[in-house]
Amino acid sequence: MAIHTILKMGDARLLRSAQAVTAFDTLALHELVRDMQETMDHVNGAGLAAPQIGVDWQVVIFGSGQVNPRYPDAPPIPKTVLVNPTWSALDAQESEDWEGCLSVPGLRGVVPRWQRIRYQGWDVQGNVIDRVAEGFHARVVQHECDHLIGTLYPMRVRDFSRFGYTDVLFPGISAVEDD
Repeated sequence: MAIHTILKMGDARLLRSAQAVTAFDTLALHELVRDMQETMDHVNGAGLAAPQIGVDWQVVIFGSGQVNPRYPDAPPIPKTVLVNPTWSALDAQESEDWEGCLSVPGLRGVVPRWQRIRYQGWDVQGNVIDRVAEGFHARVVQHECDHLIGTLYPMRVRDFSRFGYTDVLFPGISAVEDD
């Protein structure tokens, strides 16, 4: 296992569309997920996408099973590995909330996201995942899936008066960002 360097906004690799995983339950996929989990845990992230560590595969992980110290008011999300994910909004209701990102350290912005979604994909072994999520859980899934299509959350900010440095906006929150 290894803790990887997380690519930062400005690195062209973050703007690419990731490739679908074509083989499940492989040593390479298991190693990637272990490395992603160790990297995410090291920085108390809420989620991480493979492109953020320079791997061009459609793999995201999210959740901690406990309250995240950088999102103390958010409910816990079950730990999930999602391969080749897709998602769709279940209604027309959007919500706006603050987001941060490991690839955009030190900044946060208000981002609109769909309130309720259905997401689908596979786990590492190739078992189907099909879930409905709402609120913070839905926000995290959409944020991580955006990384797979080369989209970073600042690209979704509509009002830049609600975008700034975390230590100025939220003095009690750690300077290292999570997504």
